[in-house]
Amino acid sequence: MKKIILVAVVLLATSVDMQAQLVKFGIKAGLNYANQTGSDITINSENYDKEAITSYHAGLIAEIKVTDGFSIQPELLYSTQGATYKNAFEEFKNELGYLSIPVLAKFNFNKTVSLDLGPQASFLLSERKNVDFKESETFEFGVAGGLTLNVTKSIFIQGRYVLGLTEASKDADIKNSVVQVSAGFKF
Repeated sequence: MKKIILVAVVLLATSVDMQAQLVKFGIKAGLNYANQTGSDITINSENYDKEAITSYHAGLIAEIKVTDGFSIQPELLYSTQGATYKNAFEEFKNELGYLSIPVLAKFNFNKTVSLDLGPQASFLLSERKNVDFKESETFEFGVAGGLTLNVTKSIFIQGRYVLGLTEASKDADIKNSVVQVSAGFKF
């Protein structure tokens, strides 16, 4: 009986060790260079030009190894996006705070570099604006693509472009787009 328990403990320990190698958790944070694409905004028959804003993102990641050259990386991020609108007389900033959930397929070229591609769902959590602006959509769907550079086994740097495929506003033809540069740590 003691041998059976010992064998079961050894098998369980081996299984836990193998699972730990298959899934890694981590944190990341970085800068966003965000803009909104689409038609110009018109308020009271005044046209406004759009300019990009610099903002931030931060959150949690999990990397699930499928094969040596392929893994899946779901993330849970808080990301601020939007744009600055201005004309000859005034300027205002429309900043949207999203809970973004990208699920990326990671194609590893080697142990250092990977190509990351996948869909992203975002849920609007906050909206900061200094003008009476049209209401923003509460859900956004987009696609993300970029590269990851593993500096060490635990530290990584990422560059990514996220293109919104759905409208960011209920009454305006605009979509979010953002370039993200991140650094992170995997446990």
